[in-house]
Amino acid sequence: MVAGASIAGPALAHWLRRRGAEVTVVERAPELRPGGQAVDARGVTKEVIRRMGLDAAVRAARTQTAGAHTVDADGTVLETFSAEDDGGDGYISEIEILRGDLSQVLYDDTRDGVEYLFGDRIAELLQDDTGVDVTFAGGVRRRFDLVIGADGLHSALRAMVFGRRERFVRHLGLVLAFYSVPNEFGLDRWLLDHQDRASGRSASLRPIGDTTRAMAMFSFPAAEFDVDYRDIAAQKDLLRERMAGLGWLTPQILAHLDDTPDFYLDQVAQVVLDRWSSGRVGLLGDAAFSASPMSGQGTGLALVGAYLLAGELAAAGWDPAAGFAGYERRMRSFVEANQEIGRLHVRSLAVPGPDDEPGEEPDMEALTELVERAINGVELPDYAGVPDSGAPVTP
Repeated sequence: MVAGASIAGPALAHWLRRRGAEVTVVERAPELRPGGQAVDARGVTKEVIRRMGLDAAVRAARTQTAGAHTVDADGTVLETFSAEDDGGDGYISEIEILRGDLSQVLYDDTRDGVEYLFGDRIAELLQDDTGVDVTFAGGVRRRFDLVIGADGLHSALRAMVFGRRERFVRHLGLVLAFYSVPNEFGLDRWLLDHQDRASGRSASLRPIGDTTRAMAMFSFPAAEFDVDYRDIAAQKDLLRERMAGLGWLTPQILAHLDDTPDFYLDQVAQVVLDRWSSGRVGLLGDAAFSASPMSGQGTGLALVGAYLLAGELAAAGWDPAAGFAGYERRMRSFVEANQEIGRLHVRSLAVPGPDDEPGEEPDMEALTELVERAINGVELPDYAGVPDSGAPVTP
């Protein structure tokens, strides 16, 4: 059983089903969440999508963003980045898709062969040597061979099995907000990004598939973050307070805060655990190893992790100890590289204090190596000999 139906959960369901498992996915929301931030597929992640047979479907749902312009408060273009930079793996990826749209692609791919339970959640679980007894909030009790938590940064399953979130979630001192607005800004295929270095705040607008709307994003520094992630009204009040006086198009964007259908705000944080499994319970995606949106690789970690987790479990004959061990061994370095990218990005946005010494020049050779490891630094076995009900996979 898999908890969470955003990206990591349905991706894992795809591979588990292909490896011969019967899969149930439980999602506490009543339906798939639309919209959300734009997510990217770079490097080895594109190969995973190809092996899933979803390359055409994912590309058809792209935002079609051509690139990005950084602008000053008056809208003057300062710098330009193209989606073709770095072979399509640059600042704007050639495969850029809204989180909700990718979630829909993955759900449509798996809905006929996977049991989805929306509007429910795991209330209690008890595992032994042969399985896991799960009691759902709706009152039903069922037994599963394995349970995987793919329920995000605030994973309830992780807290249930591994301990309180404060032990594993590390706030990086930044807050992000996303929501869609009417495209009354003349936005075409180019993202506009305004950074206020003096305050560490930013505002941006990006095109989405529906040309009548655009996706807005704000960020601001926050040493502490104590707003309940479920209290939308408090989050909106916080955003208005922190973005006051930013300038550029900020007032016009904030004017749509109360009529947007897909508002989201949360801390920029990482999840760091020594192990991603306990007995017959494992973790995947942000629940296990969030690198934060500032890494640009959260989706890549989820999709690559799903491929490797299902493959390693099947290759181990569904023995959880061996399967989880193989998954962690293959993923750990890839995860650590992406988490370091996320931390470096956040530090680059920090507002220097009056007494701060000038920072050292970055080691560009080391940084280039780190970026390469974060994009392509993981092997994708072809799992020859492991059952696969899908199209033949070529290495």
